Amino acid sequence: MNSTDTTLGTAGGGTDRRRWFALAIVMTAAFMDLVDVTIVNIAIPSIQREAGASFSQIQWITAGYALAFAAGLITGGRLGDIHGRKRVFLVGIGGFTVASALCGLAVNPEMLVASRFLQGGMAALMVPQVLSIVHATFPAHERGKVFGLFGAVVGLGAVSGPLLGALLTEWNLFGWEWRSIFLINLPVGVVGLILGSRFISESKAPRALKLDLVGVALVTLGLLMLLYPLIRGRELGWPVWGYVSMAGSLVVLAVLVAYERRKTARDGSPLVELSLFKVKSFAAGIAVQTVFGVALGVFFLVWTLYMQFGLGWSPLKAGLTGVPFSIAVSVAAGMSVQKLVPRFGRRVLQAGALVMAAGVLLYMWEAGHYGLAIAPWQMALPLVVMGVGMGLIVAPLTDAILSEVPREHAGSASGLLNTVQQMGNALGLGLVSVVFFGTISEHLRPEQTGPAYADAFQNALGWVAAVMGVIFLLMFALPKRPAQHVEGEQVPVGEKEPARGPALV
Repeated sequence: MNSTDTTLGTAGGGTDRRRWFALAIVMTAAFMDLVDVTIVNIAIPSIQREAGASFSQIQWITAGYALAFAAGLITGGRLGDIHGRKRVFLVGIGGFTVASALCGLAVNPEMLVASRFLQGGMAALMVPQVLSIVHATFPAHERGKVFGLFGAVVGLGAVSGPLLGALLTEWNLFGWEWRSIFLINLPVGVVGLILGSRFISESKAPRALKLDLVGVALVTLGLLMLLYPLIRGRELGWPVWGYVSMAGSLVVLAVLVAYERRKTARDGSPLVELSLFKVKSFAAGIAVQTVFGVALGVFFLVWTLYMQFGLGWSPLKAGLTGVPFSIAVSVAAGMSVQKLVPRFGRRVLQAGALVMAAGVLLYMWEAGHYGLAIAPWQMALPLVVMGVGMGLIVAPLTDAILSEVPREHAGSASGLLNTVQQMGNALGLGLVSVVFFGTISEHLRPEQTGPAYADAFQNALGWVAAVMGVIFLLMFALPKRPAQHVEGEQVPVGEKEPARGPALV
């Protein structure tokens, strides 16, 4: 067996400390990626003004990262399984750091767009290894605690991007203006590269695998055909070829499934491990994750537009408004996996969906009641309620999806998990054109802008609440108890779940 999967998980003492150092390093990398997804939006006016970027180029500065990231995630996960997760993670974080430097040093919009594509591609190598390394490093009974920390990082990253982008742009460090949002990654990336090479232990699939190049091509083509029209659709007026492309993507993905079945039978080295979908917790969790991504994709974009364009708030004021949300997500994520899930199981996730829906409805009522005079402190209550709901979902959901996945397929599963999340986000961004911009007239007088954006925000929130209701129903397909609470080296198959619960606390 050429795997080192159990090196960290079974050792103690110094090695135990090493794996927690390794966890901190990979979590920092995940945070970098989460921040970079959203940080650019705040700096768009500065980029447009200083770099002279056209509207189309601005679109590609944001969309290029998302396209390269989503298209490369499954491949990045499989490369980690084949060549070693530590090795691919270090290549990813090193390349991400170089790409960030190129973004910050871009001499024209074209160079910035190309660098963003490269940055997204390197993130696709780096991000899948995070969950893979966790899965291969920590024994089953400890993963709940780790995924709780991961959920907290997700919560912080969700709103830290806009806040950090606003601070860096307003401070104008060293006269860099928008460039600082990319150059801030350099010291973090260099430290992560040095410490990662020292503290992360190598792990890979226990048998030799080959990269499925045909599968790579089909996955990339299918995702591009789906995501490109969604990202560019509104700007181009939703042309017919966009709908044809999105429909065609389903055909390409069907061809991928048929090819992967043949590939599995032929040499056992597919890009997408279809056997994962026979694991109920994985298949159901992937469906929930996709729809949840849609809800988040809609909310975070319309929320930013509402505050900055509808209410006329500065980027910094809008960013600071999200702090209660971030704190609530982080606290609830840690509590959910360590305290609540071992006791209540699936009901914690379903409660999270209902609580988040309640927060959305409360926010919708406040937006209508207070109108354009609404203050940040008045938004705090619905944002805290929404944050608690999201925190009750994000960490346990990741835990539930990956809990029964064999270690040799950890990279493939992690890549699929991240890919469907990005697909959900892209679908949500596409829906924004319908549920938000679809209610706004194209020709607004200045005095009409605020009320129009406020009305559109309330309409979009109604859709988000409805999607959360769908998520609640989909969660009935999840196992009542996460598998890792009954899984373990010394626990008999028939033993009751609570015997494993204290290990998570």
